[in-house]
Amino acid sequence: MRTIVFDLDGTLADTSGDLIAAANHCFAEIGVSGLDPVRDAATALRGGRAMLRLGLSRVGRADDEAMIDAYYPVLLRAYESAIDTHTRFFPNALETVDALRARGDRAVVCTNKPEALARLLFDRMGVMDKFDALVGADTLPTRKPDPAPYFAVVEQAGGSIARSCMIGDTMTDHATARAVGVPSILVDFPMGGENVHAMAPDGIITHFDELIPTIDRLLP
Repeated sequence: MRTIVFDLDGTLADTSGDLIAAANHCFAEIGVSGLDPVRDAATALRGGRAMLRLGLSRVGRADDEAMIDAYYPVLLRAYESAIDTHTRFFPNALETVDALRARGDRAVVCTNKPEALARLLFDRMGVMDKFDALVGADTLPTRKPDPAPYFAVVEQAGGSIARSCMIGDTMTDHATARAVGVPSILVDFPMGGENVHAMAPDGIITHFDELIPTIDRLLP
């Protein structure tokens, strides 16, 4: 049995549309221009604070931490109220999860999204039962790339670290895998904002059809 550890935002699903809508709710209150759903999608997948900082940077206020702190809870509430309006799983992502579990593998999620929001999203989209465990940004005192969340989610699923790997889309995910000492597989999807090839992960996929053969190569 292997334990396949998935990141969520930008790896399993494109959540950028709903994240940007929540950020733009904040910018409307502040009185500054909103983010662009296409141009700024990669920043959205880095989280709420990154979006607030980007929007404020365009009016010369990127270092306004007080404003970011004040509006981060506002953003989270707006996101919670419309968390699944635009979000879509990437093609064949869920089918691949099903195929892995049918082979006896465990599929778990280790995300830097707050745990309650990750669970809410999965519940709304009817997919929570497809995953054996989930750890979010606030489940533990630390978050990725600290290895503790990875260890915790594998333990929750009853898996073995030595028979696990990380599937992600950012340096945070890659650094997590390196900190744990497990294979790093990164997705290279068009919306990604990072050069995954430069990170030299153990595997790169451009479509979920390629994931199981890549896992089989790294964890035979």
